[in-house]
Amino acid sequence: MTPEEFDTCFDRFSESAWRLETLQRYIFAGEDERVRAWREGRPRPERSVRTSPWLRRVAVTTAAGKRWGRVHVVKHPLSDYLRYQMTGKIESAAAGEEIRIADQASDLSLATVGPDFWLFDGDSPDAYAVLMHYDKDGRWLGGEFATDREVLEKCRRDQALALAHSVPLNVFLAGAGADTLGRVA
Repeated sequence: MTPEEFDTCFDRFSESAWRLETLQRYIFAGEDERVRAWREGRPRPERSVRTSPWLRRVAVTTAAGKRWGRVHVVKHPLSDYLRYQMTGKIESAAAGEEIRIADQASDLSLATVGPDFWLFDGDSPDAYAVLMHYDKDGRWLGGEFATDREVLEKCRRDQALALAHSVPLNVFLAGAGADTLGRVA
């Protein structure tokens, strides 16, 4: 699946786009400088529906009645990258995405979910998924489009398990303490 083919998945869903994240670090082109700025206590560039095509897409489609959601299964202590990424999750939630966090320690079965995926229109007969493939460092290698019934059922089971053991982002951040978003010393 090419990046362009992956991108079209977000244009064609009609009801919901849902993401399972299981890695403790992802590597995206151009993100190193933003992480470094965060570590040094410098402000992040504005990321909002005005400046981010991704967040604009989320806001426009949620305003049209489509649902976006995700659960990130995390391990403690949070990696520096996840602490940094929580700010981005706040921005995504402000655009209309329902963000939840599942602490892997809350239920050992959370270790069985994955690999990462996007599930589109998961409750409909037209459901499809993109299985996300990453290298050991968290670099995206590509996605695999799936409509196979067994694959979709696995995605739905993983989704249900992750949702059952997750809390809304703000609840997680409140419980994790003020240090969650702090920079690394």
